[in-house]
Amino acid sequence: MSIVKRGNSKHWYIQFQLNGTSYIRSSKTTNKKAAVQMEAEWRTQLHANLYLGKKERIRLGEAITRYCESRKGTPSHKGMLSCANVIAAHLPISKYIDELQSHDLERFKQRRSDLGISNQTILHNLNLVRGAWKFSKKLGYQVSELEFPQLKVAKPPVRFLSDVEESNLLASLDPRREGPGLAPLNERSERIQQMLQDCYDLAVILLDTGGRYSEIANIEWKRIDMNARTINLWRTKVSNGLILHMTDRVYRILLRRQGNGVHVFQNKAGEARGYSTHSIRNAIKKEGLDGCRIHSFRHTLATRLLRSGMSLYEVKEILGHTKIETTMIYAHLELSETSAKARDLLNDFNRTLSNQKNSTFYDEVQKVLPPMLSIVQEEKDDLLLTEVQS
Repeated sequence: MSIVKRGNSKHWYIQFQLNGTSYIRSSKTTNKKAAVQMEAEWRTQLHANLYLGKKERIRLGEAITRYCESRKGTPSHKGMLSCANVIAAHLPISKYIDELQSHDLERFKQRRSDLGISNQTILHNLNLVRGAWKFSKKLGYQVSELEFPQLKVAKPPVRFLSDVEESNLLASLDPRREGPGLAPLNERSERIQQMLQDCYDLAVILLDTGGRYSEIANIEWKRIDMNARTINLWRTKVSNGLILHMTDRVYRILLRRQGNGVHVFQNKAGEARGYSTHSIRNAIKKEGLDGCRIHSFRHTLATRLLRSGMSLYEVKEILGHTKIETTMIYAHLELSETSAKARDLLNDFNRTLSNQKNSTFYDEVQKVLPPMLSIVQEEKDDLLLTEVQS
């Protein structure tokens, strides 16, 4: 049977085989007759695609929805949904995606720019359209040829925390702190105190591992080895991993946090913490750390490692970059340290050379001086004898 119910879903599912390939799709309806009609239309479309060379069409709105669903569970999913709302308000999502033209995208860019929206935000919106367009093409849908607008996005300078800034920020996140909006320490609920502690612990681990927010906030205990004091950090963005050795303060935090649960940091439901950065961002704002973001914690670690003598290639491995070009944003720091090392080496060399020259000069003087003194003394004696005789 082609129309079936699956799991606990109230909707009918279309399920059949054609030319040796299985096709499954939710009808998104509880009406069986409607689902049967959709199944017949889908079969007809697929038959035309296979045997008549025609491709199935998909509307822009549906293409974006399907693409977002394919990215569910990734760190970028929530942001994609936000972009999808913007696109729905400013692009003709009822159009078939093969009807979308380059000038539609250019007009979208211009309208958003006229509203004062930054190029970075517009680029995020267009990247979602690009992703949906590529995804639809990959699935075999009919698509138009598109040229996406070019946008220049100025890269901000690398922002990192100084030792004093870090100390002040952690003081603002101290779970024992008291201040406006916080009940006295002995009157706080267990949940509030745990939330404060989570923010502080998370900030410290981010600073000492250089992990991306989602990598640390959602890390599972199975990736923590307390005996070896290591963290098996999986980089979701670039799909690679690295065994990191804990600093002392990270070890103390994880030792204190050991308990039940799958994740080190949990939300109210006992699941992975997810993207919850409000308190940390408030602390950054309170301390007046202009230009600082949570990602700046990662820059802070990279900066400290380079200034302590690590090479760019070593820092690349710690940060989990797939290409050295990504790590090169810190190149000016390494060059600065290299220049300072060169200065110190040259100063040492010059001092040694100067000492050697002084020593050689002294040795030469010691060789020449006694004979000269002897000659002078003889001349003085001759002069004295002449005076006596006269």
